[in-house]
Amino acid sequence: MRIPIAALFAACVAAVALPGCVAQPPLPRAADVDLDRFMGDWYVIASIPTWLERDAYNAVESYARLPDGRIQTTFRYRAGGFGGAAKAMHPVGTVRAGTGRAEWGMQFVWPVKAQYVIAWLDPGYREVIVARSKRDYVWIMARTPALDDARYAALVRRVAAMGYDVSRLRRVPQRWPAQ
Repeated sequence: MRIPIAALFAACVAAVALPGCVAQPPLPRAADVDLDRFMGDWYVIASIPTWLERDAYNAVESYARLPDGRIQTTFRYRAGGFGGAAKAMHPVGTVRAGTGRAEWGMQFVWPVKAQYVIAWLDPGYREVIVARSKRDYVWIMARTPALDDARYAALVRRVAAMGYDVSRLRRVPQRWPAQ
């Protein structure tokens, strides 16, 4: 029996493409984010990073409300080491209606807005997990530059429960002068 080349090709494409089509359950979202409490500095404790932040040290994401309701974001870090070049990105966030202020469109380059979901937020606004439905990137952030191992492990378990491959998490080195 001869299998037509087109059928064989279609079967190969399906075998490669279909595993990526498995629907993920929706991401959880923080119930009702108080934007004023959320504003300020967040230290990036760990992430499945974008290519721009793969070698980030001392990464900090800062948020400030703009008069028009958007959120000015400043992501700053050192590239490649604690003494590396200082880098910064300045995306602007737009809160998506009907999400309890837990989902934003984050605009790095016009007109594209990347999904930004506050998937979990500590009731005291001390720790947060920011995620994306594609499960391609995730950020664990805290108001302090370090978490104890037990707390970090608990947050990693939360990320895993959201459907992420936590073996891809990179703990972001943080070293700051004593304050």
